[in-house]
Amino acid sequence: MEYIYAALLLHKAGRKVDENGVKAVLAAAGTAVDESRVKALVAALDGVNIEEAISKAAIAPVAVAAAPAAHAAAAPAKEEHKEEHKKEDEESGMAGLGALFG
Repeated sequence: MEYIYAALLLHKAGRKVDENGVKAVLAAAGTAVDESRVKALVAALDGVNIEEAISKAAIAPVAVAAAPAAHAAAAPAKEEHKEEHKKEDEESGMAGLGALFG
């Protein structure tokens, strides 16, 4: 993640995201620099509109957050079903005991 953060920091500062810049940011942060990861990052970001990617990423969490809320609403229905099943088991068990003594 620190490699991506370094690229974002360079972009926010208005500097070009290149290998030397990423290395300098990582070194200033006290992080050991892996040359191959830096090269891979710079190559992956070549031709990417970072502002557009950030704006799309800012919208995505809203859609993702709605999905767990829908899932949470479905959870009580499962609990009710479990309680009904448990109650039926207790009733059938009592009926079985009654037959033993009846």
